[in-house]
Order: sequence, then structure tokens, then C-alpha cells
Amino acid sequence: MDFNELLTGSLQQALGPTAVVYCLAAIGLNIHFGYTGLLNFGQAGFMMVAGYAMVTMSTIWGQSLWLGVLVGVILTVILALMLGVPTLRLRADYLAIVTIAAAEIIRQVISAAKFSDDLGGQDGLTGFIKPFRKMNPFDEPVGIDGVVMWSPNDFWVMTVGWLLVVAACLITWLLMRSPWGRVLKSIREDEDAVRSLGKNVYAYKMQSLIIGGLFGALAGFVVALRSATVGPSFFATDVTFFAYTVLLIGGAARVLGPVAGAVIFWFLITVLDIAFGQMTAGADPIIPASIMDSTQASLMRLIFMGLGLMLLMIYRPQGIFGDRRELAIDGR
Repeated sequence: MDFNELLTGSLQQALGPTAVVYCLAAIGLNIHFGYTGLLNFGQAGFMMVAGYAMVTMSTIWGQSLWLGVLVGVILTVILALMLGVPTLRLRADYLAIVTIAAAEIIRQVISAAKFSDDLGGQDGLTGFIKPFRKMNPFDEPVGIDGVVMWSPNDFWVMTVGWLLVVAACLITWLLMRSPWGRVLKSIREDEDAVRSLGKNVYAYKMQSLIIGGLFGALAGFVVALRSATVGPSFFATDVTFFAYTVLLIGGAARVLGPVAGAVIFWFLITVLDIAFGQMTAGADPIIPASIMDSTQASLMRLIFMGLGLMLLMIYRPQGIFGDRRELAIDGR
């Protein structure tokens, strides 16, 4: 087995643009779930609206990419209002149902054949990345020779993405140390008690949904910049579930929980992918084809990560760096 490939490939993913995407998405879910107790199962929907808004402003209407970022932020706020107004006065499970349904509705509409001429259908949209890449200060691969190396474009996306992560973590830390953040935590613990003190619980929940959705919008922007294209397959339902996995691994209601969770998740899942790929490859594989072929090996990473997440929830439900007292899964 090639352990050098295991290390380099895993580090590349653990620190790369994909980890940034899920880190930003999980920071938004941390605001929703970790601090407020809201069950948002449609974070991919916020990412999709923002990503497509940024891209379509450039490719369809010929406007600036940065104007598209502004439009994406505005549409994300509108989506949060549309989802929150009818559900946030009800139990948490209603928000979960509405958000996951809304995300899938948006994805199916975008991928519909009727809009394929404008939105690209399943192939997605390209041709918007030049203004971003013109700002790239790197003109050659960056990394540690023999350990890990990124292309100039990937490293530029990483630089911008991790700076966004730092800003998001700082904003979260400041918000949660403020009286506003303490009210959110109180809502998570007992919203009836908060309401009895004269606080507008509905307004606070709405604000939390909007802010967490905006962090999801940042993830949507990075998705488009990472791939130089945007398509509906990038925002499938499993994106939200992977973001929740990242959050739960690192620890909910911890500012740096999503960061640690994203790095650990992508490191481990890449190790498993490469390891099983190596064990089933070649003329004399370690695992015979009669037991497992290469197609089956590609699925083993998900099986092992699912098993690991189950064990984590049984023996340490607060996550690696979390506090059990901060966990809120009661569906208020």
C-alpha cells in the first residue's frame, strides 16, 4: 500500500476547497442547530440560490460577478424569509420538512429541461470565472514539495475560502458572546421561558435562520468558484447531510467545531477512499475481486463513515470538541 499517496491525497482534500465549502455550510448550520435549535435540512438550497445568482448575473445578464454576489445575498435573505414566516411559529420538525422540500424543489426546477437553455440543465453554467481568476496572485503550484501541492487556481480559491471561514468564525464568536447570542442559546434550551421574559422568540429565530443561511450562501459562492461551473448536482440533498456530519464530528455550539469537523471528515473519508481503492487495484489485489471489486470499494468510505458517525452519536454525541450540555436534539 502506498502510504505517501494516502497522506498527500488526504491532506489535499482536508485543507482544499471542498473542505472550505462544507466548513462554511456547517458554520451556518451551527447558527441554526447548534445555537438556536433549528432543524434546517435545506442548507443546500441556500447554497444553490446564492451560487446560481452569482453565476447567472454574469452569464445571462452580462453583469459583474460581484453584483451577482450581492444579488445572491439578497435572494438568500428572501428565501430565509419565505421558509421561516410560515414555519418558525410551529415545532422544529415543520421547519425541517419545509427546508428539505424547498431545497429539492429549487434543484429540480433549475435542472428542468424547460430552463436548460438559460440555466444549463444538468450540465450547469460556465464562463463566469475570468474576473475572479484575474485577481489570482499565484502563477505556479503552491504547497510542500513531495507532500501536498495545489494548482494556482485551487490555492487562490482556498485562500479566499479560508479567509471567509476565519471571518465567519469571528462573526459567530462575537455574536454568541453578545446578549443576542445568549438569547439564541436560551431559545434552544427553553423558548417558553424566553417568551415569558418578553422576548420575541419568532423574531430571534428568523434572524438566526437568515444569518445561518448567509453563511450557506458563502459556501455556494465557493462551490462555483472552486469548479468554475455551477450545476444542480453540486447541491444534492447529501450536501446538507454531509455538512451536518461535519458539524456533529467537530461539535455543535462550538465556534471552531465546523472547522475541525471539516478537516477531520475530509481527511478520514479520503484515507478510506484511497485505501480501499489501492486494496482492490492491480493484478494481485489485497482484497480479491471475489470479495470486493473497485466499484464496491468506492462505496466503503461511506459505509465506514456512517458506522463511525453512529458510534460517535452513541458514545460522544456532543462531538469531538463539543459539550454535551450544549446539544439540542429535542425538536422543540
